[in-house]
Amino acid sequence: MKKSYKIIYWVSTIWLSLGMVSSGLVQLLHIKEEIELFTHLGYPLYFLYLLGVWKIAGVVAILVPKFPIVKEWAYSGFFFAMTGALYSHLALGDGFGNIFPSLLLLILTVVSWYFRPEERKIAVQIKQE
Repeated sequence: MKKSYKIIYWVSTIWLSLGMVSSGLVQLLHIKEEIELFTHLGYPLYFLYLLGVWKIAGVVAILVPKFPIVKEWAYSGFFFAMTGALYSHLALGDGFGNIFPSLLLLILTVVSWYFRPEERKIAVQIKQE
């Protein structure tokens, strides 16, 4: 793996992890602004706990070595959550300020997934067995 790819992977993965953990904690703690956002989007408030737990578990899955299948599930969960958030904001006609966090985390998810090292990919694990 090229050194530049490794740097891109780790920078995007660290920023993705920070974004997911911070938003996950905000959701788990039911911060006032997050409750207002979820109400604005029309989601039930119990969904905050579910997303918060999934985001934090996904970060653990992505950062821990091995378990490539679990990593794929975490990346796909992040992808679905961020595209869902992005679409929800667009459907309501929200401005760029509301759309940007979801878009940024979506881009970081794709970049981190694309540049992940070979040992974190499923195909490599299958070939080794």
